[in-house]
Amino acid sequence: MTRTIAIVTDSTADLPAEVQRQLEITVVPLNIHFGQETWRDGIDLTPDEFMARLATSEKLPTTSHPAASVFEDAFRGLAASHDGIVCVLSSSKLSGTVQSARLAAEALADTVPVEVVDSLNVSYGLACQAVRAAQLADQARPLAEIAATLTAEIDQYHLVFFVETLEHLRRGGRIGKAAQLLGSLLQLKPLLRVEEGQVVPFERTRTRSKAIAALTAFARDLNDIEEAAVLYNSTPDEARDLAALVAGIAGRETVPVVQIGPVISTHVGPGVLGVVLKERSGG
Repeated sequence: MTRTIAIVTDSTADLPAEVQRQLEITVVPLNIHFGQETWRDGIDLTPDEFMARLATSEKLPTTSHPAASVFEDAFRGLAASHDGIVCVLSSSKLSGTVQSARLAAEALADTVPVEVVDSLNVSYGLACQAVRAAQLADQARPLAEIAATLTAEIDQYHLVFFVETLEHLRRGGRIGKAAQLLGSLLQLKPLLRVEEGQVVPFERTRTRSKAIAALTAFARDLNDIEEAAVLYNSTPDEARDLAALVAGIAGRETVPVVQIGPVISTHVGPGVLGVVLKERSGG
């Protein structure tokens, strides 16, 4: 049966290309700016190319969310073959992407109904919600029900990660100065989490090995893991090792190892490692 509801997300979901194709999820790119040059996240610049450029760039890059017109174009294209659109996007507390999509949805209200869902998450935490939307759409659930289900399940998703330095998050205004000061004074590898759509301190660890141990302990403390993935941007071997540990905790053979894209890496810097976990409902 052909799906009548289209699914849209944005590039900060770090949704692998094969999953995008398989589940027919439309991904709207954010932008990365190196000086006067602008690159579309996930289209013009691969994660590895970005990390190489970041290492040699004198000035840190910046990012920007898509204009409402970009969402309008995407929605119009999908309206030709769908009865409605669910658009689940990165946290409105971290990006203006949700606002752009809502403006586009209002502009096209007479053309196609669009439900814009604020995931209050980012990276693969957002990706899991987009995949969930696609699954619900494949079950022929109504548009409003899909949006309501996604919203009701937001608290089941957990994204916990650590960074080499809090400097990138501080410069981008994504975390408070007090947490940045704490990390720089004590040379910590601070664990952070996305909570209610914001990046907040979670636990203080002094070394990468202790930070990795804390990530596995967090996974172990969850009652019933329905989805799991490991995130990284520049240390694939570490990520594979962590994924083996998380897979054992989650009771499965493997879990996805996902490379963080350029927009997220702009704000967290190199050396990031994290886990995304979804608790089973009622677990």
